[in-house]
Amino acid sequence: MPYSTLQNLCIVMVETSHPGNIGSAARAMKTMGIRDLRLVSPRKPYSQETWALASGANDIVEQAKITPSLPEALADCQYVIGASARSERTLQWPQLDARECGQHVAQHLAQQKIALVFGRERTGLSNEELEHCNALVHIPMAFDYLSLNIAMAVQVLSYECAMAARQAITVPAASEEGEELANAQAMEGFYVHLEQSLIDVRFLDPENPRLLMRRLRRLFGRAGVTVSEMNILRGMLAAFGGSKFRERA
Repeated sequence: MPYSTLQNLCIVMVETSHPGNIGSAARAMKTMGIRDLRLVSPRKPYSQETWALASGANDIVEQAKITPSLPEALADCQYVIGASARSERTLQWPQLDARECGQHVAQHLAQQKIALVFGRERTGLSNEELEHCNALVHIPMAFDYLSLNIAMAVQVLSYECAMAARQAITVPAASEEGEELANAQAMEGFYVHLEQSLIDVRFLDPENPRLLMRRLRRLFGRAGVTVSEMNILRGMLAAFGGSKFRERA
């Protein structure tokens, strides 16, 4: 399978503790034709174990993008899938199993930059980090042994994406006209603008926000906002803000 098939897919690892897991994940990626690795504040620098376990995938490690925060790692991505073993949360995300994840990636990869995000080895992704995800993926396991090494998880999901990509008929992943979706950086800017606007009009109480912004993130995440739609939304917020300030004056 040519590398170009999965060039819009990236693997993001958040605060990885063991350098060897980075090497193993890089090897797993390369075997499936995925080359874009992004590391968010890895806890330890690369070690001899990193290079040993990479076993021929040293180029993936060397070219990995290292960022201090998850939003920076996801800035150019338009759909984000977080790996999570926990399903019972206060606010539910769309749930995919590993096979469904591969199928979704394969169907939308031609028009979207998609990220698979993996959390810390022991604690996974925090709720705050999951707010940057459009959906969650879990790997079904035996009920009496729910333990999977992070590099193994990368291998399983990379395999499912690669196999699905071989068979998929890609479909437009934006508007009916095929317009590009707003990326994660644009969406984050919009959420900041929206939250401040809601505070300004006293619809959102910052002292008691409850789950309002999380629910709005889910809403707009499902909508698949395009670049032109984002411009409209930001323009509306700016206009509402200007009207409010004129009334006060």
